[in-house]
Formats: sequence, C-alpha cells, structure tokens
Amino acid sequence: MFIGIKGSVVALNRATGQKVWATQLKRSDFVNVVLENDAALAACHGEIFCLNALTGKILWHNPLKGFCIGLAMIATEHNRRSGAAFVLVEKSRRDEEAAASASASAASA
Repeated sequence: MFIGIKGSVVALNRATGQKVWATQLKRSDFVNVVLENDAALAACHGEIFCLNALTGKILWHNPLKGFCIGLAMIATEHNRRSGAAFVLVEKSRRDEEAAASASASAASA
C-alpha cells in the first residue's frame, strides 16, 4: 500500500503495516499517489515522479515547468475513476482555508 504524506511516498506492507520504503520527493504537505503496473506515480509541489513500486527508487521526474505548484491529479487508463474526488475535496479545503485566512487578515487590519 502506498501513502503520500509530507512530500514523501511511503510503501507499507499491507498485511503488517510495517514500512517497506520511503522516498522523499519535494517539500509539500500533499502528495497524490497512483499505482500503475509496477510503478508508483506521485505528484507533489507541481511536479510528477515515477517510482519503482518495489524499491521506491525514482525512475524519472518531470518538474512540469510553467504550471506552477498547485495540486495535480494523476489519471491513467487503470485509475480513471479512483482519485479525482479526493483531489477535488482537498482543493476545496485549501480554498476554504485561504478564504478564512484572508477574511481574518482583513478583519484585523
């Protein structure tokens, strides 16, 4: 099982919950991870990474220059229905936090 957390991808043994490997990608709080065949695809901080699912070794990395550092959703033929809702919920949460922070700043000024 693969977890995206704090700029890292962590592989856990599904039967025991023990960490198998962890790979640091970028400083970010949100990492979107999708398993595609023998690769873990991870998007964070506006960049995409392809990791070997067995070892965590980064196979390739694309900084997606020109697209900023926002949230990214990974869609493949095999996961086209699985991740979109979670990414949209996370984006909505961040938008609400930003609006509340802006409102609080305006009220204190």
